[in-house]
Amino acid sequence: MTERGTGGPSPLSEPRDAEPRLTPQEMEAAAMAGRQVGGSMDRQTAIRVLGDGDLTVVGRLLSASNATFFCIVEEHPQDGSWGVIASCVYKPTRGERPLSDFPDETLACREVAAHAVAVATGWDLIPPTVLRDGPFGSGMVQLWMEVDESIDLADLVGEDHPALRRIAVLDAVLNNADRKGGHLLPLPGGRVLGIDNGLSFAVEPKLRTVLWRWRGQPLNEDEVSVLSHLKAELGGTLGEELLRLLTPAEVRATASRVDALLARPHFPLPDPNRPAVPWPPF
Repeated sequence: MTERGTGGPSPLSEPRDAEPRLTPQEMEAAAMAGRQVGGSMDRQTAIRVLGDGDLTVVGRLLSASNATFFCIVEEHPQDGSWGVIASCVYKPTRGERPLSDFPDETLACREVAAHAVAVATGWDLIPPTVLRDGPFGSGMVQLWMEVDESIDLADLVGEDHPALRRIAVLDAVLNNADRKGGHLLPLPGGRVLGIDNGLSFAVEPKLRTVLWRWRGQPLNEDEVSVLSHLKAELGGTLGEELLRLLTPAEVRATASRVDALLARPHFPLPDPNRPAVPWPPF
């Protein structure tokens, strides 16, 4: 099962001493169906619920290479009513598989850092993501996204889609080494989000992606404007936030990649001396 979800507030109508809104059987059914039980919510609400709510593991997503769990997160009751409830994904740091080219137990921080950069772009490309304690220790928690199952990912990757183009720009900034087709979530209504951003922010070049459609093409005016904004933010609040998640060298390298994209405002070209596409690509 693939990670999915942008949830929203449920009606706050049940009294504090009411039975829980979802039984364990209903939560399991939601997991099997890939449902977002929270409905539609804004990012600020999602971040609050993901960070502060009670996290309950429903099941493990066996297709993931690292320990990844489907969960329900629920705010504590307030003013006699139930809080917001939502489906989410939880990746505990201690469940990360060791890698030869990334430091151990850093992928959760990298996912949260990628979300911070994505938020700074204003493009809404990564689901709400936080770092918090959970049943298996500290880890990344991300809102579950329900996808449009009618869209074939192989076809989507080949499209000249504005969201994919923006994800390609974001990945160049993140130095994303693992942009597989399966890490793209087509949502109802035409939006596309990118998940599984943990293999990012290496100091040395590692960009591996299926999104080479725009390689070598000039960046447009909006993309250059966003990169200029990122440059300023990396020298301020965004840079400070990243330093809590990454090493100083990784933050400096991120700023250098932005500078390079602004100095030569074109999409990067594949490096002929290293793999350009992750394996498997989906």
